[in-house]
Amino acid sequence: MSPFMKHLCSITYLLCFLFLCQACTNKNNNISKQDHVKHKYNNALVNESSPYLLQHAHNPVNWYPWGDEAMQKAKDENKLLIISVGYAACHWCHVMEHESFENEEVAAKMNEHFISIKVDREERPDVDDIYMTACNLISGRGGWPLNAIALADGQPFFAGTYFPQDQWMDILDQIIKMKETEMPKLVESAEKITQGIQEVDIIDKVEEDIAFNKESLEAINTKFMERIDFRNGGRVGSPKFPMPNNYEYLLKYGTKYNDSKSLQAVELTLDKMAFGGIYDQLGGGFARYSVDDIWLVPHFEKMLYDNGQLITIYAQGYKHFKKPVYKEVIDKTLAFVERELMSSDYGFYSSLDADSEGEEGKFYVWSEQEIDSLLDEEAAKHFKKFYDVRKSGNWEHTNILNRPYSDKEVADQLNISIPDLKSSVAASEEVLFKERSKRIRPGTDDKILTSWNGLMLSGYIEAYDALGDKHYLDIALKNAQFIKDNLMQSDGRLDRNFKNNKSSINAFLDDYALIIKAFAELYESTLDESWLSTAEKLMSYAIEHFYEESSGVFNYTSKHDPALIARKVEYMDNEIPASNSIMANNLFKLGTLNYKLDYLAMAKQMLKNYHEQIVSTKSPDFYSNWLQLMFDLTEAPYEVAIVGPDAVAKRDKLAKNYLNNTILLGGETEGTLPLLSNKLQEGDTYIYVCKNKVCKLPTDDVEKALSLMN
Repeated sequence: MSPFMKHLCSITYLLCFLFLCQACTNKNNNISKQDHVKHKYNNALVNESSPYLLQHAHNPVNWYPWGDEAMQKAKDENKLLIISVGYAACHWCHVMEHESFENEEVAAKMNEHFISIKVDREERPDVDDIYMTACNLISGRGGWPLNAIALADGQPFFAGTYFPQDQWMDILDQIIKMKETEMPKLVESAEKITQGIQEVDIIDKVEEDIAFNKESLEAINTKFMERIDFRNGGRVGSPKFPMPNNYEYLLKYGTKYNDSKSLQAVELTLDKMAFGGIYDQLGGGFARYSVDDIWLVPHFEKMLYDNGQLITIYAQGYKHFKKPVYKEVIDKTLAFVERELMSSDYGFYSSLDADSEGEEGKFYVWSEQEIDSLLDEEAAKHFKKFYDVRKSGNWEHTNILNRPYSDKEVADQLNISIPDLKSSVAASEEVLFKERSKRIRPGTDDKILTSWNGLMLSGYIEAYDALGDKHYLDIALKNAQFIKDNLMQSDGRLDRNFKNNKSSINAFLDDYALIIKAFAELYESTLDESWLSTAEKLMSYAIEHFYEESSGVFNYTSKHDPALIARKVEYMDNEIPASNSIMANNLFKLGTLNYKLDYLAMAKQMLKNYHEQIVSTKSPDFYSNWLQLMFDLTEAPYEVAIVGPDAVAKRDKLAKNYLNNTILLGGETEGTLPLLSNKLQEGDTYIYVCKNKVCKLPTDDVEKALSLMN
């Protein structure tokens, strides 16, 4: 915590002591509303497109969307702001809405004394970051729903998460009283908290050179291993979040340095998630996280961003470990995505609810009686043993399908062969999936977010590379074209969101970072330079509008966006890697492909700025994407150029292998990239394995090329 926080006024501490933030469990709520129903109340959210905001459009609270109108109204009427942030897949957001925001007495108090603003954190992560930082500074913890109370200019003096109705009313009463009697203290607190928000992301530009080396990586890896649960996979303890980027890095490190412990961490985690309840064993796709330490009990919402990244790591895992179950996970999860999260024009929706019929997980769980009624005795016996179905249930008197035993263990217990077991279970899965489809479905948050589409696009590309299924490349190309047609302007500017054929929000840094990454990967998979050119256009726009030369990092918001009380920088990798770490890796890749030394220098500068934090932290898993860049700066990647009429076919054969740290380029002609110059041999296709622009003797044999790459 920043030193200035010690000087916060006593009244702020009193509030925080009485009403500590309670971390949101981030479950889902039902999203769909019946448009034909006549509502008693309508507020300013009725014209919004966000499903989350529309959920609150008929609350008795006079909600406003984030914007100048609400701020000006608060100033004109001398009122404080309530800023309530959530998202459509957040269970406790729904609970607080039902308990407080749908209550006329609570609404009357909020309407009389405050101007209330509702924010969809997925559409406006910039606003969420401001007030989540305030919550963490004040109480040391955060979550959603996030409820901040601020001065009319947006400076917060109080922030918390979920509050039961009686506590929420008590908070409002105390703040109303303080506004009348101690307003100067509220102003003082708001100013100091705002100062803290502004100081959190301050970074000094590191001028001296830093040598990145294997020894540093080994020391960091030792600390990384201390955070791994070598019994159940993932991080030690609970809840367990997938954190795919952690395992991308460990796979990269483990294969290069032949580190068995790193590879064990990856394989164990992928196995445990694939067999756990966090994975939808019938329909494919992963829930957001597991509440326990064994991956059994998920919060049942399914988020696009998780599934896109998990496809990526399972594809990489399949390339290295060659486990059939990883292929099954990829195929079944992408079938789920296309069935339930893909629009008719190939954009990807944001999430699926956890609740149906007002009950979390009801769509996904089974009683033994249900299974017995659907299958014959023998098939039911096989299915129940395979998926851990118990008479009394394995969770709250019902069953979450999961696989605690190996195929061999189950087959031995049932005294049948593994092929017969698998055949029986597969037939039963079809029966249960068909029956499950008759249930009332969880709601869908059908807004399309640019950054999350970039993650799923990358997942499809990796799936194509690993499995060679042309269908996956076809979907990737269609999604990429959707992004170009609907979310990108001719000058390289992106929009953040898309719904009902319109966008309403200027893109943030993560949107640029993840689309640049995906388009560069699409070039590597197709050898079509147009995708690389588009990535370059986006990068040029991002540098012009987000990059700060004085700090050597990117701001999260564009220079043209309306100013908030602080301009934030995102640098710590979490469930989604930080936009700055993604941009640094993008600069390195584009700099290598296009031989742009300024890009390479920018990437190195960004890593230098955070190097001290990375090497000194006890939690290197929050810097795993930075570590991927540190790895590439330590171990220069192979630049593998494939040039000639069979370039794509040879590329596809190469890409089925796990290539550690390798950049692919080429085409039927030499194209425009400097690294391809003078490499075309008329009528032949050769593979050039290079490092630091120095190439070994070319070969026309894929296996020989792989041997040249160790």
